[in-house]
Amino acid sequence: MTKNKYWPILKNVVKVIITAAALYWVSKKISFQDLGEALKDCNPLYLFLALLCYTCSQIIASSRLKSFLGVIGLELSERYNFRLYQLGLLYNFFLPGGIGGDGYKIYFLKKNYAVQGRKVLSAVFFDRLSGLWALSIITGCLIIFMPRLAIPNSITISVLLIGTASYIYFLRLFFRPFLSKFFITHLKALMVQSLQTLSAISILYALNFDGKFSPYLLIFLLSSLVAIVPSILGGVGLRESLMSFGAEYFQLDGHLAVLISLIFYSISLLVASSGIYYILRPQRLGADKLPSAEEVEEELEKEE
Repeated sequence: MTKNKYWPILKNVVKVIITAAALYWVSKKISFQDLGEALKDCNPLYLFLALLCYTCSQIIASSRLKSFLGVIGLELSERYNFRLYQLGLLYNFFLPGGIGGDGYKIYFLKKNYAVQGRKVLSAVFFDRLSGLWALSIITGCLIIFMPRLAIPNSITISVLLIGTASYIYFLRLFFRPFLSKFFITHLKALMVQSLQTLSAISILYALNFDGKFSPYLLIFLLSSLVAIVPSILGGVGLRESLMSFGAEYFQLDGHLAVLISLIFYSISLLVASSGIYYILRPQRLGADKLPSAEEVEEELEKEE
């Protein structure tokens, strides 16, 4: 009981320490005054386009999760599914109690539908895994068009094919039901990651950048791994430090790289903030009030 009581607190403390350390490292590498000057000259039309692309990506991501839930027999209405997804987006930013938005989604679905938590967990897990697969595919395609990396196309294509084949084999062996919607769910995953890449491109245009986009997009996609797998390592600071490190490695403009990440983070936070409505109106989710992190964790532990 003691471990269960203090683990969420410890996890959040570690998250704060890592975030603070990452922000400090970035602040030593980047001039925030220069970043502020760059923001003043942004093209608002392209910023709006970046926001639109990201918003569309989250609508499709919500639909992707609904498809995975359909595999386990959960046929949610589009409206309820999207409301729950909005709340999950918000909680994934702040990780209350260390469980994140996924834990809350599992809790609400268990509470309102006759379904085992483990089945919901598997659907949520493969929702994340499909995003990771799509991110890998897009990153691989980008590497093919970057000859300066000196990575033979045959190696990149072989890795993508072997990885995809291994992934499908794993599904077939242990989670065969999810194969029934493999095409539609992974098509949606590719659409989500493509739209987020378009969002990054729009940010570059908004910053009046006229150089080669591919190196910046590559480090953006690699840093997106932090967002794909929510953990105590997520949040503002770490992604920016990864962008800054990548900029140094590829000899790019570190200020621009960090600014891309900060603007994208701000856009994603703005979209996720729509979940605040359901904190104020939990009745929209079929609850009189939202559960505490402790209540959610206790409920999820019953499945273990």
